Amino acid sequence: MADFSKTVVSTRVRLARNLEGYPFPSHLKDEKQAKEIIRLVTSGLSRLDEFRLYFMDGITEAEALSLKENHLISPNLIKTKKHSAALINREESVSIMINEEDHLREQCIVKGYDLKLAYDTMSEIDNCISKSMKFAYDEQLGFLTACPTNLGTGLRASVMLFLPALTINGLMPKVIKSISRLGLTVRGIYGEGSQAEGYVYQISNEVTLGVTEEYIISQVEEVVEKVCALEEAQRQNLKNCSTALDIQDGCLRSYGILTNCAKLTTEELIRYLSSVKLGACLGYINLDDVSKIDELCVKMRPSNINAAAEMELTPVERDVYRAQYTAKYLKKYIGGEN
Repeated sequence: MADFSKTVVSTRVRLARNLEGYPFPSHLKDEKQAKEIIRLVTSGLSRLDEFRLYFMDGITEAEALSLKENHLISPNLIKTKKHSAALINREESVSIMINEEDHLREQCIVKGYDLKLAYDTMSEIDNCISKSMKFAYDEQLGFLTACPTNLGTGLRASVMLFLPALTINGLMPKVIKSISRLGLTVRGIYGEGSQAEGYVYQISNEVTLGVTEEYIISQVEEVVEKVCALEEAQRQNLKNCSTALDIQDGCLRSYGILTNCAKLTTEELIRYLSSVKLGACLGYINLDDVSKIDELCVKMRPSNINAAAEMELTPVERDVYRAQYTAKYLKKYIGGEN
């Protein structure tokens, strides 16, 4: 397999499941039933791994936002916090959202590109849960879900990609159109309805009915690998185009700002970090492991900063903290410019 480490940010496999005999979460008005579902799922997973249980109405807004910033829960789970919860493993690679749109949204997130690992991990967990409770299933329709678009396998396989060259060269609309013809979709970093930030896009399957789980995984792999190849070709074009010096200058200026500013907003962080990461991918900046940029971007989200500081900071205090931390972090991992 080719090296996609400078293009693929992360891989995720998610399964939507509902329990037989219980109304879908949108019609789940009985708190007793909601807690019973949480108890059943928690009990079913106890033999597999050590999971921490988060009741959405039992944690602070800041804690919930931090979990969202780390892609461990969805924005929708926070909105439906009265009857919802999440089970998250120690490594924070697996999370089970309970009573979101469906009774269960099981997901595994893997750093880098490894759909097989994410799928195998999620299948093991799904099989474990199914041994202690019965899923809502129809012989013709497959797994029954709250949204018809998830019927069948209930599986969403998605890969987060860093695509600056395709974006800068104006090719993303064409790429998105081509991907949609194949039954896949392109979204922002927080899934449906979110925007692409810092040249990061999420490619995932749309079709879940009438296909096998294995077919979905192979189809997403095929498309992702083609997009990665296109991105690599366009990066070479960036290095050889008439504005190559301007692009190099922009990357180096971004590094200079991030290592010398007194305050830094989240939007500025994302904008300048994406430019630094592009510089690293093009060989203008000495950083072998570009995933360090992705980790920094998550660490410096507002709620994560409050968690790191172990106190509630004002917006200005967060911007100062972000600037200081970012400068120190980048100087640690980046040895200098070529």
